Amino acid sequence: MVSSSYSLAEIQRRIDEVKHFLSVTLSIANAHTVEFYTHDVWKRFVAVSPEEVLSAVSARSDQQGEPQHKVDDQTSTTFGFCNHTNRLVDIHELLLKAKSHSLSGQGVCLSRHELLQAFRENASESGAPPAETGAELEPDEFMNSKKSHEVQSMSEVVACLAKCCRVKQVIDVGSGKGYLSSFLSLHYGLRVYGIDSSSTNTHGAQERNRKLKKFSRAYQKLSKTVKAQGAATQLPQEDFIPIKTGTNGDGDVLCDGGGAGIVPQEEKEVLISMSDVNPAVEQHSEPNPETEELFLSALAADVIQTTPPRIPPSQLSAEERERRKRENLERKALNRSEDASAVFSPLTSYVTADTELRELINELEDAVMIGLHTCGDLAPSTLRMFVAKPELAAVCSVGCCYHLLSEEFDPAGQECSRSVCGFPLSQYLRNESWFCGRNARMSACLALERVSLGQGIQMESLFYRAVLHVILRDHYSSYKSEKRVGNVYSKAKSFVDYVRRALRRLEVDDSKLSDSDIQDYHDTYTPRMAEMHAFNMLKVTLAPCIEGLILLDRLCYLKEQEDVSFSALVQLFDPLLSPRCYAVVGLKSSENKMTS
Repeated sequence: MVSSSYSLAEIQRRIDEVKHFLSVTLSIANAHTVEFYTHDVWKRFVAVSPEEVLSAVSARSDQQGEPQHKVDDQTSTTFGFCNHTNRLVDIHELLLKAKSHSLSGQGVCLSRHELLQAFRENASESGAPPAETGAELEPDEFMNSKKSHEVQSMSEVVACLAKCCRVKQVIDVGSGKGYLSSFLSLHYGLRVYGIDSSSTNTHGAQERNRKLKKFSRAYQKLSKTVKAQGAATQLPQEDFIPIKTGTNGDGDVLCDGGGAGIVPQEEKEVLISMSDVNPAVEQHSEPNPETEELFLSALAADVIQTTPPRIPPSQLSAEERERRKRENLERKALNRSEDASAVFSPLTSYVTADTELRELINELEDAVMIGLHTCGDLAPSTLRMFVAKPELAAVCSVGCCYHLLSEEFDPAGQECSRSVCGFPLSQYLRNESWFCGRNARMSACLALERVSLGQGIQMESLFYRAVLHVILRDHYSSYKSEKRVGNVYSKAKSFVDYVRRALRRLEVDDSKLSDSDIQDYHDTYTPRMAEMHAFNMLKVTLAPCIEGLILLDRLCYLKEQEDVSFSALVQLFDPLLSPRCYAVVGLKSSENKMTS
């Protein structure tokens, strides 16, 4: 029994607590920023000044104690909202309750360390060999710290899941460029099928994996050589591998060794000495920080290829020619073997809960299904597939893009045109017809540290759009139009330029307004910009609670299944590096039961 694991009844009770909190506060998260001034949102929902809100949020984040604002003792409040006016009157109480109703405040999540420890104890009791564990990595030269952190942290958990369930296959749903899949296959020796709906992604992942195999074969060859000659053997100059680096193909920033700059677009050649690799580590051995760092560097490398010695064949001895001939035959045999059963196979397919995996994967055996930052409905579809497919022994799903989830109980009936929707997933929430709303799910994607870092530019953009809505209301009938303004802010040189670009995008006559008319709107609402800033911070405060309800719903769904022997929410990543840091983990192995 994992001490931090919770029963179905306990998870349902936590869901009820979060629901009660959100039933009072969700109106703030669902308020549309575009309508902030036209609907007078601040006065409608908040009875304190924006300065009090910003001061309280800042004091809370800096842990400087309670804000100075105090509420009249005779005022009846719920979570800081007046029971008579439904307006926020006590920001301090709201901040306290928001923290206690977040996943971290409820204490329902296992840490990554606790999960791995549970795996190891379970493996020890069942007699299974210990799970492989990875070592911490510093951000390396060719991969940003976020990507490196996610790949390393999640791959160790997935490898332990596979070991616990005694399986060798992994299905990576929404595999993208194949970073995680390649690492699992080449470092942990797992056979990974990466499924992505984009053929561009799968083709790129296939090419990257082909190059990584060259690295892997050269490394294995080196290991054998060093073992035969001794660890202290010095390698000749020809055993250097040139690696050409450029952009990594999916928009990641490629930092230099000090993390202070960006590798130029043009390729540059870097020599990595194979003698720097720990020769005692092979594909199925325990991970080593040096080899993991070299591997993760290679993941983002643009070209990986070994350079043969520049010695003409006529100058080689008979023994050397025979040795090379033998190695060529061995290499061809290895290539044929790998082609017949590649350890990483990228596949292009649109995946839903009804997808028949055996139609995609002919060699499918019992497997672990995973997803790293699977978008919108793909995360709940992954969990539904895990429950429905007997060949799936375990699941590890990290979702993102909650705003793209479809909701079954949308009052307008606009979001879920399919028979199966992404939220709610559990029968418990479905029985109550719970509905969040798209704006609230958008708020769930907010992260405090990111909003704080980009607050200046973000707030001006939101402010421009909200004031534009006032202009459209006052002078045009198109402010309720289905047409979208789009991203004109990044191209605008001023507010006046922004408005004119937006009006032309909406295909309305901008000549009826002079520049001074437009500027007057900007000057009128600028003193109220702090209201929008403070209101946005209220949304950020509620974000962990909305995300928590979505993830508790997914955990509840797994706990409702009789054949799922273990299920938990796990914080896999450091939220400062990867804000979408929680994974839903489940097992239904009959041989290795982990009580939930």
